[in-house]
Amino acid sequence: MLSSPGIGSGLDINGIVSQIMTAESQPLTALDSKEAKQQTQLTAFGSLKGALSSFQGSLTALSSPAKFTAMTASIADNTLANVSATSAAAIGNHSVEIQALAQAQKLKSANFSTTDATIGSGVLTIQFGTYSGGSFVLNPEKSAESITISSGNSSLAGIRDAINQAKAGVTASIINDGSGNRLVIASNETGLSNALKITTSDNDLNNTDNAGLSQLAYDVSTGGTTNMTETVAASNASLVIDGIAINKASNTITDAIEGVTLDLLKANAGTTTTLNLTRDTAGINSAISAFVKAYNDLNKTIVDVSKYDAATKKASILTGDSTVRSVQTQIRQAISDPLTSAGGGLSLLSEVGVSFQADGTLKFDSSKLTQVLSDPTKDVSTLFASVGKTSDSLVSFAGSDSNTVNGKYALNITQIATHGTAIGSTAAALTINAGVNDSLSFAIDGINANITIAAGTYTATSLAAEIQSRINGASAISSAGLKVAASQSSGILTVTSNKYGSESSVQITGGNGKADLFGTSVEITGSDVAGTINGVVATGSGQTLTGAAESSGLILKITGGSTGSRGEIDFAHGFAQKLNKIVDGMLTGKLIDSRIDGINTSIKDIEAQREKLQLRLENIEKRVRAQFTTLDATIASMTQTSNFLQQQLSKLPSTT
Repeated sequence: MLSSPGIGSGLDINGIVSQIMTAESQPLTALDSKEAKQQTQLTAFGSLKGALSSFQGSLTALSSPAKFTAMTASIADNTLANVSATSAAAIGNHSVEIQALAQAQKLKSANFSTTDATIGSGVLTIQFGTYSGGSFVLNPEKSAESITISSGNSSLAGIRDAINQAKAGVTASIINDGSGNRLVIASNETGLSNALKITTSDNDLNNTDNAGLSQLAYDVSTGGTTNMTETVAASNASLVIDGIAINKASNTITDAIEGVTLDLLKANAGTTTTLNLTRDTAGINSAISAFVKAYNDLNKTIVDVSKYDAATKKASILTGDSTVRSVQTQIRQAISDPLTSAGGGLSLLSEVGVSFQADGTLKFDSSKLTQVLSDPTKDVSTLFASVGKTSDSLVSFAGSDSNTVNGKYALNITQIATHGTAIGSTAAALTINAGVNDSLSFAIDGINANITIAAGTYTATSLAAEIQSRINGASAISSAGLKVAASQSSGILTVTSNKYGSESSVQITGGNGKADLFGTSVEITGSDVAGTINGVVATGSGQTLTGAAESSGLILKITGGSTGSRGEIDFAHGFAQKLNKIVDGMLTGKLIDSRIDGINTSIKDIEAQREKLQLRLENIEKRVRAQFTTLDATIASMTQTSNFLQQQLSKLPSTT
């Protein structure tokens, strides 16, 4: 057996087989070229999807109506206040004089030799309100807080820590004034209505003496116990806006000028400064510029993957591709076509300076936009965002989705949303005795809570404030983000949930004070708003009404008013929503993905063909090599025979 091909015959069998296999492998080379092209197309479609996604992202900033109604606020002397404005503000200017800043009340205790000095144990109850005419009127918006001081934390430092850990709306600290250590308790909020009333339930059984925990009592109303000293009085901020005197509890004022927030920094009595309110044109310009850039980037990607270079006579990888042409055509057409029902006096992007150039890119002329923004008859928000304009001031557009059809919708309300309430059946008892009629159990919007009312004699109004404060301060209620309002009429108490709708309820479930304070209460569950939009029954939830049929996805908020016809809503999708829907269909639908799936299928088919071809080539090589090996052996055998015969013939005697 020959160990190396060609030894017997002298033929270059390896070279011959290699040349034969090179010829036989031509289909494999063709498959490699085909796969390389498919991979390049796959990359091109990936780039197209990425560019479409970026373009879609630029539409987000233009989809909100608030973007086009945003306002900017500035103040001439910015050392006096920080200012900001919402879309509710009106363009204009105002004169502002800041006469005084609001202050938070601060109280100090007597001196103690060390921070470890034992003060006393029991319960500290902190309430917020206003001292006036010898009375303390509770702030119904602030909950009362009770803090247990155990014997283990009854030192000056321990009480400080217990107060701070309770997060009761005050901050405690210890200050050494050189003669001793004082506990300082400061209200966390400014204003006359946030003055402090601190009462104690002292474990030494005397709540009024200047010993034990009652050393920290503070109540300057008539008959109250005052063992701490006021160092800073609670006061309101006072300012004059356009000649109108204004008093506010906080230095952050949100309700003096509609839509404007003033964060007061310092007073400058006797001097006015100017507050200017203007449209946020820079933000609108920036959003539209980003949209134009994103489109031009998308257009460049489309051109790069599909252009034909006439000079070099070379086509790009997707030249003539129908999918790419469809993407380009649909988006260009959507940008060029006018809106059918904009409702804001605008229907073309060119009206705000966005137009096509000869090379297919977009150009933005911001001067046109500035002109339109200064025209009160034009509403740029309707050109880009999905907007519903209502004819009733108590009906507001709250949202829509891509299924909402452009059009004019008639609104009819059959039921106004209401709060859940509990109303007493008799006038409430005004004297509260501990352990007798001081406890109540409630279920507010399905959340249970128990409260204890401070013992004492009340007016009907102050009792309502006490109950509201206690309910809102209950941890189960506050942690659930719930609130109630308590009121009285002719001595009869009413507790109302702040929530609207069928999930709003107030139930008085028990407590030793239930009969004295509410008698047999009447409990009414809240109602959802109800009505029709264009004659089709809509779905109510609280104060919001969601349409069906053509108005599907249209969300309206009805904040009051009467039942019956409530006018019309003009609704239209702007360019941002229209383009977003088209691009979303391209990215999540079959237009591009079907092509990508087809390419991936082709690549898999090529892989299968390659495997079959490689197996065939292996078999061909085996067969050819076997044939040449046999030939080599045959030639080698014949050569041996020839050589032998020559040797034998050479030994014969020569003849003449």
